[in-house]
Amino acid sequence: MSQAATFPVVRPTAVGRDRLLLIGGVLAGPIFVASAIVQAATRDGFDFRRHPVSVLSTGELGWIQIVTFLVTGVLCALAAQALRRRTGKGSVWLPRLLALYGLGLVGAAIFSADPADGFPTGTPRGAGEISWHGGLHFLVAAVAFVSLIVATVVAARRAARQGARGRAAYSLVTGMFFALAWVTLIVRPAPAVMVAFGLAVTAGWLWVSVTFARATSGRAD
Repeated sequence: MSQAATFPVVRPTAVGRDRLLLIGGVLAGPIFVASAIVQAATRDGFDFRRHPVSVLSTGELGWIQIVTFLVTGVLCALAAQALRRRTGKGSVWLPRLLALYGLGLVGAAIFSADPADGFPTGTPRGAGEISWHGGLHFLVAAVAFVSLIVATVVAARRAARQGARGRAAYSLVTGMFFALAWVTLIVRPAPAVMVAFGLAVTAGWLWVSVTFARATSGRAD
């Protein structure tokens, strides 16, 4: 007597939960960018040409950026776990790297940046001293940035193997732009470079949203 073939059963509740988590990942980027723009427009002394978004976590209203880091980081990390379940035996490293990116943002919320270059109002001009939590902020931010850059490369390689050259090029260009802007900011900080880095962060978040949106529509890489 032959045995009937058995197939794994995917519970609808699990699928629905993962879809919600992925949607949260899609929204993380717009939440981060919108929060930064609104804060920049309403907080005295902040200038995208001189200040990274991280310094918004300082001062009396710094809690807004801290919450932004925390919420978007958690949304990204949870969406990455849902992405891992969607990809199955596909890309193992992409979900891991996106989870690490989210955890890096959570770390940036826990270890806030230091006041710098005239912000908040009353802070002396210049880089200023780096506290222990400011140093850890730079460290966890570096972990997040490297994770995001490597994630774009991993996604580009996988897309290229699938013959999706446009998607591969998009991922690779995004990662290269982010890496170049970040390294240039470290080596030769200048107003134009600071603005370019802000645009690179926005481009990175857009790529993250697109990646999670593909998984939401059933096209996990």
